[in-house]
Formats: sequence, structure tokens, C-alpha cells
Amino acid sequence: MKILMVCLGNICRSPLAEGIMRHLVQQQKLGWEIASAGTGNWHIGKAPDHRSITAAKLSGYDISTQRAQQFSDTMFAKYDWIFVMDRNNLRDVLNLAKTDEERKKVKLFLDNDEVTDPYWDNALFEPVCKQVENRCKEIIKHLS
Repeated sequence: MKILMVCLGNICRSPLAEGIMRHLVQQQKLGWEIASAGTGNWHIGKAPDHRSITAAKLSGYDISTQRAQQFSDTMFAKYDWIFVMDRNNLRDVLNLAKTDEERKKVKLFLDNDEVTDPYWDNALFEPVCKQVENRCKEIIKHLS
């Protein structure tokens, strides 16, 4: 199983989802490949936002070595599932899909809801981290 987490800049929400999912998958010895990307190109090659790193660390996860990359249409072929954090990301990713098969791989991370972007509010990082952690556990249960 190969899973890609996607948000806008690949420095806040999707790195949290990548790091938490990777950790949980390794704990359960599932052998899945987990990565993340952003629809924008502003942060390519940069580490996650320091507030995401801190929130993850407080919950027992290390995301400090991850580096941002930009989503591209070639990622449809590589990943089985592409989970996006909000409807804008959903639209942007689906706009790059060329086939129904590619479109079927793309889902909102929270099914019918959005993960709030904590970038503009320091107080949101820890709650978003917990929300992402809970959802990663649900996804693992559902897909394994």
C-alpha cells in the first residue's frame, strides 16, 4: 500500500499526517509506503513548520527530517490513495487527474470534512495533530 498525504504547502498538515501514519504503520509492521506533498511550490525542500514539528514531538512523533515536495500528476501512478486535507486541495489534485481511475484514488482525509489549516493560529497545531492522529488510526483500521 502506498499513501500520499496532500495539503497546500506541505509544511503543516500533510507532514503531520505523513509522520504519524508512517510511525503507526511501522509499529504495526504493515510495510506501507507513506509520503506527503503540497499543491503549492513555496516550500519545496524545506522542513515542516517548526510548530508542526513541536506538536508532533509532544505526541511522540518525529517529523523533523521530512522535506516538502510539490504534488505532480506523476504521483497518481505511484500511490494507491491520495488523501487531501481540504476541498481546495481536493479540487487542485483532481484537476490534474486524467482518468477516472486516478480520480478514484483521491479522497478528503476526513471523509466529508476538512482539516483546519493551523498556519495562521499557533493554538491550532496541537488539536490538528491529535485530529490527524485519530484519523490515521481510523484509516489504518479501514485499509488493513
